[in-house]
Amino acid sequence: MNGYKAGDLSETEEGYRFRYDTAYLNSEQARAVSLTLPLTNKPYISKTMIPFFDGLIPEGWLLEVAEKNWKLKERDRMGLLLACCKDCIGAVSIVEAKDNLE
Repeated sequence: MNGYKAGDLSETEEGYRFRYDTAYLNSEQARAVSLTLPLTNKPYISKTMIPFFDGLIPEGWLLEVAEKNWKLKERDRMGLLLACCKDCIGAVSIVEAKDNLE
């Protein structure tokens, strides 16, 4: 959010989970990423992609271009977010977490 790590969005066998980062919650820059996701230390859990994040994914012909270029299916919502939403219009960007398991 505005260049700061606001939280983590993950895909699990049960669905999707978003949790604000503790450091972000304690910072002066802390702002909710959406009115539907107020600041809290509790996770948001959904069986389908959390609507705010789903709304970042392109639609129509732009979705078709993304599916074709990255060989993704419309049902792969996390894959589409990671491929298409690194530089969204607005304050929120979606970037893949780097594993520190080396």
